Amino acid sequence: MCREPFVQADRALQCARGHSFDIARQGYADLTAGRPVHTGDTAEMVAAREALLTAGHFAALSTAVAEVVAAEQPGLVLEVGAGTAHYLAAALGDGQDGLAVDTSKAALKRAARAHERIGGVRADIWQGLPLADHTAAVVLDVFAPRSGAEFARVLAPGGALVVATPAADHLAELVAALGLISVDPAKDERLHKSLDRWFVRTHRRRIHDTLRLTRADAEALVGMGPSAWHTDRDAIATALDGWRGPITATLDVDLTVWRPYI
Repeated sequence: MCREPFVQADRALQCARGHSFDIARQGYADLTAGRPVHTGDTAEMVAAREALLTAGHFAALSTAVAEVVAAEQPGLVLEVGAGTAHYLAAALGDGQDGLAVDTSKAALKRAARAHERIGGVRADIWQGLPLADHTAAVVLDVFAPRSGAEFARVLAPGGALVVATPAADHLAELVAALGLISVDPAKDERLHKSLDRWFVRTHRRRIHDTLRLTRADAEALVGMGPSAWHTDRDAIATALDGWRGPITATLDVDLTVWRPYI
């Protein structure tokens, strides 16, 4: 990845070495040169996520993320694996700018419109984040891949990494009834393994709520997450047809704050 600074010129980002990346009409810039390791969520998955989040089902998590970010120093908030930038938009304070990074074009089309002070960039975290060193006041990672080295590089002095990961009971009712992917029992251990070399965890908060879902909500919840890649849509529909009573699921998330080693 080029390390020269880019500036906007008309509908493109350009650097002094002659690299140029067009800004899509939806408002995001693609810096992958068409070669991301992962292409990210499909348009169908993104639509499902936007429908569920817009309906307010994960409001408890959005509120908690906003509260944690508000307690940090002002400055750029970077969300990695931002998807539709729902959490980033909720977290921005007055006058604060946000940058949504994702590999999914479908997600970035929505992220770039999530808030007037959010910019969208298509980039692959495993190929390096498109930010200069020490430029982000907060790095936000909600159910997304993590690169401890890159997070530490882009964080400004005094900055914070805010991470949300599924806890043990997350969506347990749907997991059991629909055969979805369950939470890895070693999730916290893997989280520490990915970050401990660069960060120390300074805060942990458990977000717990009950989701009350319609049939469409439940299908969207399955369709927006990792289980969408591994489940049969007809089998899910059949299972939901046989669901007795209201459809409920547990929201169970660990929200943690990490500080770089000085």
